[in-house]
This record gives sequence, structure tokens and C-alpha cells, in this order.
Amino acid sequence: MLRLLFAAVFLLTFSAQPAAALNDGQQLVVESWRLVNQSYVDPDRFEEIHWKRLRQKALERSIQTSLDAYDAIDGMLAPIGDPYTRLLRPADFSSLKANTEGSVSGVGLQLGIRQDDTAIVVIAPLEGSPAAKAGINSGSELLSVDGLSAAELGLEATAARLRGSEGSSVLLGLKDPQGKRREVDLKRQRVNLQPVRHRLLERDGHRLGYLRITQFSEPVPQQVAEALKELQDQGMEGLVLDLRNNSGGLVSAGLAVANALLDGGPIVETQNRDGFSDAQQAGRGQLYSGPMLTLVNGGTASASEILAGALQDDERSALLGSRTFGKGLIQTLIALGGDGSGLAVTVARYLTPSGRDIQNLGIAPDAVLPQPEPFNPGGEEDSWLDLATKRLAEQLAELPAKPLAAA
Repeated sequence: MLRLLFAAVFLLTFSAQPAAALNDGQQLVVESWRLVNQSYVDPDRFEEIHWKRLRQKALERSIQTSLDAYDAIDGMLAPIGDPYTRLLRPADFSSLKANTEGSVSGVGLQLGIRQDDTAIVVIAPLEGSPAAKAGINSGSELLSVDGLSAAELGLEATAARLRGSEGSSVLLGLKDPQGKRREVDLKRQRVNLQPVRHRLLERDGHRLGYLRITQFSEPVPQQVAEALKELQDQGMEGLVLDLRNNSGGLVSAGLAVANALLDGGPIVETQNRDGFSDAQQAGRGQLYSGPMLTLVNGGTASASEILAGALQDDERSALLGSRTFGKGLIQTLIALGGDGSGLAVTVARYLTPSGRDIQNLGIAPDAVLPQPEPFNPGGEEDSWLDLATKRLAEQLAELPAKPLAAA
């Protein structure tokens, strides 16, 4: 099953200066403890892990450098047991901020894990990217990055090593789909992540729109609005929304897309650390109100699950594919001090409109589609998309004919 990288909910805040009696590294530890202490979604967890004692143990370590501080903070946060509440070193913090803006400095490769042997493979190079210009093909296996084994690094660390400062170089070891090996030296550049893609499809005499959202970044709501308008101008009769391998991003962007597709229906309910609930409701009116189906899989997570859950619960769209990832938690991204590092902290839980808590459970689709899962969502050999367009065309054929307008 392909899984792309996870992107959480990002709301930037800035910290106040800690006490001057500590050195810079110790101040970083104390500030991290304070920020997590005041915002983490489950304060009862602190009693279980002796949270104040963990701060003291972290400060008892020898902390002379930023790296020492990072190690101390990692050790302090680990007992919480929440993989989403974590320290972000400067490069990771910068990369995640760039992702929320819809661009990143890198080589322009979408990566996934091949289902049969867990190899790290190229889903597709982004148009105009260094990877596309170098002729790297979909299906190529990524063997190494700067001499380090991609298999040993894992998906997340491999992707992180492909990112870097604009103009810097990175050496990739590749094996193409025919088994030929080669090394490619690429220069990183600012790459548009192209989170929204669309096209018109013809199926059984019907014009169907295909809209794929790969993540929720700042430009997405506007790009979705433009795509829906263009598809409707082209005579779209039904829409296939593709959220496969959309690992999340900005909740605000996901809510905006839900608002465009729902007419006054509930979207999500969030619950903070104090137990207060905040229900989000779509406004009246829709950018698109016609028939639609939505594709999901195990890489559909976080903000994309909020959208999928709302579409399903409000009976706006059936979900097709496989069970989603199951991340019912929301994070905030907090800048630390002046060294470029930051924290990701879980600050809320969310429930779908019908009250479902999907954490670690995911959302079951209305129709499970056959395995193996298509390698390249939206590509030429996407059997799931073929099944979705077939079902949507059948639904359209069953609708009553529209009356002719009077002359």
C-alpha cells in the first residue's frame, strides 16, 4: 500500500524568552516543556508519566549545544507516547512550513512504498522539477541518496534527505522499471507540489470530472474552486474526488474544500484539552452540487479524513477504496526560540459529523475495491479510478432525464 508523507495541522505561534539563568540549550528544553505543558490535548497523561520529573531529568543532562538540547527534548517527549507530539529540528521545521505553502526546495519526486517488497519507489516526478528534467520515470526504485541506502533510511528519512537548500546537489541511485541502474546528480530547486490536479474524463457517453488532492496546503481551496469551475464549464455531469495518499495538512484548507461541496451540512467536531467541543458547519451554497464519488485508501489521513468523513456522514458522497489511516488528532506547529527549530504538539481530537472517533480505526469505505491497489493514482493503469468512473456513469444513467427548457 502506498503511503505518502504525513503532514499535520500547522498554526504558527512564537515563544516568549525563557529565564536568563540557563544557557541557550537549557532554555530550549524549558521552553519546550512549557509549551507542551500548556497545550497538549491530554493533560491527565502528565500525571501518569511524572511530567515535571521528566523536565528535571532533561536538565540534569550535559547540555552545551543545540544538538544536546534536541536529544534532551526527544527524551523528555518520548514517554508521552504520542508520535505526533515531537521536536522538529530546523531543517524539518522549515520543510513542514514550506509544505503548508504548497512548495518545497527539493528535487520534485513523489515517493511511495511498493506493496510487494516495501521498496521505495517513484510515484511520479513533478512537472518542471529537477527529477522530471532528468528523465526519472514512474515506477523507478530509489536505491540510495548521497550513498546512503534508501531501504535503511526508510520513506520519511529518504524524503527528508531529498529536500535541502536551493542550488545544493544530491546524488540519487536509481533502478528503472526495466532493471537498469544509474546514478543521477540533481540540483535542488523550489518546486510547486501541485496539490490539486484535474481533468475531464469520458465514460459511457457521460462527461465526468476527476479531481485529485494530494495534500491540504494554503493554495488548495482556491485551486479546487478554479478546477471545479473549469470542469463545470466543460460540461461535467459527475465528479470523482480522489483523496488517496493525501496524508493531511492544514485543517483550515480541508474545511474550506468541505464547505465548497456541502450545503449547510456539518463538517467536523473538535474537542480541546478542556473538553470543550466546537462544531464546524458548512455555509449555505456549494461550488459543486452534482453527483460524486470519493476514492480513499490507507494513505488518506488527518485533514483528508475530516473531508471524507463529512462527505460520507452527510450522504454527499459514497467512499470507495480501502479503510483510511485513522488519525483523529490535530497538531499545531510552534516555533522555538531563534535557532529555527520547532515543536509539533497534539492540541485537539476530532469526531466526524455522526460522532465517530476514527483515531487508530480509520473510516471504512462504502465499497471496498479489489487489491492490489493501483500504483499510480490517476495514472493510465488506475483500475480503481476505472471502477469509480464506471459506477458514477451507472448512477448518472439511472437519474431521471432533465426537462427541456421552454422555447
